Amino acid sequence: MSRPSVHPFDVEVPQLREPDNRAVPERMKDVQGMPGTPAGLALRVFQSGFAAVAVAVMTATNDFPSVTAFRYLVAALSLQCLWSVSLAIVDLYALLVKRCLRNSKILGFFTIGDAITSTLTFAAACASAGITVLIHSDFNDCAQNHCARFETSTAMAFVSWFLVSPSFFLCFWSLASR
Repeated sequence: MSRPSVHPFDVEVPQLREPDNRAVPERMKDVQGMPGTPAGLALRVFQSGFAAVAVAVMTATNDFPSVTAFRYLVAALSLQCLWSVSLAIVDLYALLVKRCLRNSKILGFFTIGDAITSTLTFAAACASAGITVLIHSDFNDCAQNHCARFETSTAMAFVSWFLVSPSFFLCFWSLASR
C-alpha cells in the first residue's frame, strides 16, 4: 500500500468556479427524513403503521359503514397506507443499493403524492373527529356506539397525518432548492 508524499491537510483545495468566475454553489446535503435516508424510511414505516392501525380499529366495529365520515377515513387511510408502504419499499431499495433519490422528477412525484395523501388524511381525520365529538358529547350515545374505538382510530389518523407532514415538507424543500 502506498502512502501519500504530502500530508492531506497541507494541500489547499481550489474552489470550483463557473466560466464567468462565479463560485459553483454547493449541493444540499441529504437531511435525515428525506427520501433515501434511514430516517425517511422510518417515517414511511411509521406512517403506514399508524394508518393500518387506524383502519384496523375502525373496521373492527360493525357500525362504521353507517357514517360517511368513517367510511371516508377508512378509504383515505387505506390510500395513505398503500402510498407509504410503496415509498418505504423505494427508500429501502435506495438504501440497499446506496442510490440517491434526489432526481427532480422523483422528488416531484413524492411531493405531489405526499401532498395529496396528507390532505386526504387530514380531512378524513377532522371529519371523523367531528362525528366522534357529536356522538360522544352532544348525543351522549356512547353506550350503543363504539366511541373508544372511533376515538382511537381518529387519533391514529392524526398521528399518521402528523408523520406525513415532515416527509412532504422535506421533499418540497429539496425540490425547491434545486
